[in-house]
Amino acid sequence: MAAKDEQVKDEQASGSKKKLFIIIGAAVAAVVVIVVVLMMTMGGGKKEGGAEKKAEAKSEGGHGGGHGGEAGKAAVTVFPLEPFIVNIYDGQEVRYLKVKVEFEMSAPEVKAEVEARQAPLRDAILVLLTTKTLQEVQDLQGKNQLREEILTSVNKILPPGKITKVYFTDFVVQ
Repeated sequence: MAAKDEQVKDEQASGSKKKLFIIIGAAVAAVVVIVVVLMMTMGGGKKEGGAEKKAEAKSEGGHGGGHGGEAGKAAVTVFPLEPFIVNIYDGQEVRYLKVKVEFEMSAPEVKAEVEARQAPLRDAILVLLTTKTLQEVQDLQGKNQLREEILTSVNKILPPGKITKVYFTDFVVQ
């Protein structure tokens, strides 16, 4: 009888060990899966950064040639500003205008100048936006005129030709 009890205890002990190994194996597998997912997620960001650097190098190398790297150049030389939210008058009441502006620069090196002069640039744009009424900015012609006025204001702060275009990436009146 004692031999049977020992055999049952050995089977229970080996069963417990098997369960323990399965649990540990599952935990290790879960950790490996999490690490792989994180590496793929983080690695994707690094690859994009590498692609941006390659595009920047292409645009710098192709800048003198004229035709080289236009798509990469546009992606590298656009500088987004924080959104502007101002009050504008519509003839009856005050409304809110939210505008997100991005600058296309003549060269990637201009980015440092834009960052250094960001406060005066934002100030000039804010002052310009607050002088507008809803009627002046609601149609395409008004938006294009505003774009040109922003470019003129920017060229008074930065040397002319550094900012080549102004883009509106968000334009909401409420």
